[in-house]
Amino acid sequence: MLQLAVLGSGSSGNSALVCHEETRILVDAGLSARQLCSRLAEIGIDPDSLTAIILTHEHGDHTRGLDVFCRQRHLPIYATTHTSALVREGVKSRVTWKQFEAGSSFSIDGVEIESFSVPHDAVDPVGFRFHCGRSSLGILSDVGHVTRMIVDRLRGVDTIFTESNYDDKLLQEDTKRPWATKQRISNRHGHLSNEQTAELIAEIAGPDLTRVILGHLSSDCNTPELAASVISKCLGERGLGDVPVDCASREAPLPLLPVVREAIYRARHDEEISAKSARVCEPSGAAAPAFAPSSPQWNQTEWSF
Repeated sequence: MLQLAVLGSGSSGNSALVCHEETRILVDAGLSARQLCSRLAEIGIDPDSLTAIILTHEHGDHTRGLDVFCRQRHLPIYATTHTSALVREGVKSRVTWKQFEAGSSFSIDGVEIESFSVPHDAVDPVGFRFHCGRSSLGILSDVGHVTRMIVDRLRGVDTIFTESNYDDKLLQEDTKRPWATKQRISNRHGHLSNEQTAELIAEIAGPDLTRVILGHLSSDCNTPELAASVISKCLGERGLGDVPVDCASREAPLPLLPVVREAIYRARHDEEISAKSARVCEPSGAAAPAFAPSSPQWNQTEWSF
């Protein structure tokens, strides 16, 4: 099944690792190359064993370590066409750029990845949904507000790693930030507050939700305890009070953990076996259903609503 580790998350740098067997995908590289190597080693991963890097957007706290890290590692870097056009200007190392369009899906060594547009003050920011081996994971980085598309793409994931940047009250009372900066943080292309993140979790949480990981917490306008309490309260109101809520740190990695509980994973395996057995027993002339329901097909221009 899929596994996730968060190497670090905050305004000083963001990076996470998604694994499936020998496939190891780094999501963003906003930490220094030294820190990336150190934190990968801390969770038991050889930096030279990585399969690929994928980027959510071009901001420095998500791309800062790319050039140095890739000097000794010939890795493919997946990014949208617009994001790669900006980032590659600062990457002199020999890398292979794999471009995709926001809203498209692609596969990296058996791991299926669906991208979707998100509102943020970047050129072409995206979130991701990973799927492999009867497990699913959502990663939502910097986002100004929750859109219908985000909810649709992330509904029912086993684990969600999403930003929960600030507490409304602490942000408004902060004396270090000028009014214009506060407006940039809280506007519709800035970052999510704890309350906005709770609303997102309420929309996407299914009965099999295994874990919530919060990232990009402000050091001045939020605390891990405050953010986790808001999300835990939301989960409890929906009968999911046993779902753990972790907060990613700037200073140290969260360990590599499975994105779905073992019992759920085994139950899905058993359901697949039963379904296959039932199909084998069906008469060969069984009629196909007249139609198959499908999820909404959002046009990528709809994300701002």
